Amino acid sequence: MGTATPFAAPARCSARACGPPLSGLPRAGSVQTCGAGLWERLGGLNLPGMSVLVVTGTDTRVGKTVVTAALAVLARERGATVAVVKPSQTGLAAGEPGDLDEVIRLSGVTTTFEMTRYSDPLSPAAAARVCGMPPPSLASAASFIEELAESNRLVLVEGTGGLLVRYDEEGGTLADLARRLHAPVLVVVPAARGTLNHTALTLEALAHRGLDLAGVVIGSWPADPGLAERSNVADLEMLAARPLSGALPEGAGALGREDFARAARAGLSPALGGTFDPAVFRATFRLPH
Repeated sequence: MGTATPFAAPARCSARACGPPLSGLPRAGSVQTCGAGLWERLGGLNLPGMSVLVVTGTDTRVGKTVVTAALAVLARERGATVAVVKPSQTGLAAGEPGDLDEVIRLSGVTTTFEMTRYSDPLSPAAAARVCGMPPPSLASAASFIEELAESNRLVLVEGTGGLLVRYDEEGGTLADLARRLHAPVLVVVPAARGTLNHTALTLEALAHRGLDLAGVVIGSWPADPGLAERSNVADLEMLAARPLSGALPEGAGALGREDFARAARAGLSPALGGTFDPAVFRATFRLPH
């Protein structure tokens, strides 16, 4: 039987530099406006309302944590206050390093909150059921994230698995959490075969639910891309109806903090705080006619 570590309250969360309990009424905000870049919306540090970005993937192990850390380090470098929330961590026992430990190691951002943890490597709903513990509460998660957004310029919310993984027995998903928060969603995808169908289904699910797409990022671009990877660049952009928002290099998660910051800058677009140029990337890996 698995075990669970439930989230109790902000003052007792698994947070680094948690500070005093937050208070104040949440404000709906301008996060739905995705035409402007993230840093255009954050620029000037006087943006009314909250700035929350949800990070999801087309599957497990596609690079969500590395992309989340990259977003966090670029925000920190620009002087923004950043908080990172993981509504549910599964597949790890209490005390084992989790995704947020990787975010801290790579980015230096220490305001992190793991709201629930279940030891079985299942969806949050299934893992909670197996260990006989309550599942995550998306309503509580939304309220807490809205409070965090009152005192942080950027709140990153990293999902578990894909967009429609179940968090509770009512079928609540990360998509439902994003809708509660009125937050745009950044989709992290693999580069290899199989990515196009998974990406298309994820983007279709976003559109069907009226959620804003913040962009598509390749979570791990191989050092020696093959035919499928190179071909998929144009197709991913076609599916998203926009240029790629980034491509982080394979192995970025194993870098030290300074090297990782450089990889993050080069691997994320200006809209996300970096210098990635999708046109140059596309031309570099375009297949010969």
